[in-house]
Amino acid sequence: MTGTLPLAGIKVLDLSTLLPGPLATLMLAEAGADVIKLERPGRGDEMRTYEPTFGEASANYAILNRGKRAYAVDFKDPAQRDRVLEIAADADIVMEQFRPGVAERLGLSYDAMRERNPRIVYCSISGYGPTGQHASRAGHDLNYLAESGLLGVVTDANGSPNLPVSVLADIAAGTYPAVMNVLLALRMAERTGEGAHLQVSMTHNLQVLAYGYIATHQAAGTWPQPSAELLTGGSPRYQIYPAADGRYIACAALEEKFWQRLVTLVGLDKRFHDDVGQEQAVTAALTDIFASQPSSYWRELLAGEDVCTVVVNTWEEAVEAGHVNINSADRVCVPGDPDLSIPTLTTSVDPTLRIPDNTRAYPSLAPLPDGHVVWA
Repeated sequence: MTGTLPLAGIKVLDLSTLLPGPLATLMLAEAGADVIKLERPGRGDEMRTYEPTFGEASANYAILNRGKRAYAVDFKDPAQRDRVLEIAADADIVMEQFRPGVAERLGLSYDAMRERNPRIVYCSISGYGPTGQHASRAGHDLNYLAESGLLGVVTDANGSPNLPVSVLADIAAGTYPAVMNVLLALRMAERTGEGAHLQVSMTHNLQVLAYGYIATHQAAGTWPQPSAELLTGGSPRYQIYPAADGRYIACAALEEKFWQRLVTLVGLDKRFHDDVGQEQAVTAALTDIFASQPSSYWRELLAGEDVCTVVVNTWEEAVEAGHVNINSADRVCVPGDPDLSIPTLTTSVDPTLRIPDNTRAYPSLAPLPDGHVVWA
């Protein structure tokens, strides 16, 4: 089966750590690529040390690195660096996540690898891109969101930004652009024989998530203001409303047909059905209505209605509704023990394009073998 997958025969050298790069190479591995991951000696990838543990590494590491092989490498050792270059000479893709300039200092730059392998697709994921005053700055997902302007777009009643629901920059602005561009560059290399050095800046890529704000600025010269725009809290049609039991209702009845059905269904005073010019008053009226009943009442009332308004689920409710899959037929096991396994992360790789219903181990950190590393 693996020979028929879209990336069967593709060799990926993964020098990345933590989340963006490893999740990208996981997706490539699920589509049939052979992934060799190189980590520092001793503790290896920092993600191995997270809690909770599953066997000898963290559960996070396990689900992100299922089906890969991992070797310990001291990148500062010239002999081991040369071994890395030998491995890269047979690779199709290299994924790295060093701060800009570090790969060059280690002798593992795109140019160093391209000398041996002109077809190499070399992807560099960084926080702020390869150049500029911020290029060498350390950062994490929250920092990238903050500096991109996105974090301050929606605020609470006190004007304070909230923590994001997930690591949006790492995944949406790191992993996904990396996968997309690697596959495009791989196709180009197949046609031209020339590889490419791809730069994935997580902070800069966040502007794609802000596409509407960018469009508004380019056309009207204005930037979004918290609690003043359609999607930033300024409209009653796009709000989080509290229910009587401490739960919340997520309203996204943007289109007129959804809005009119919603306000009729919940019994909003007809003078508030047209919200234009009285957005704050309508929001206040709907707040009172939703606060008058518990979430169970609203869930039953809204069920089956085309109103784009739902109760904010707990994790347990999301699982019961089938929106979150915690019983995947794909499993990850501890190294050397296929019977000790758990259902793994269901990624966005379509089932028709990946290895189906299988149990694969996450890798132990093995010594870098002498001689040539045999790709699968």
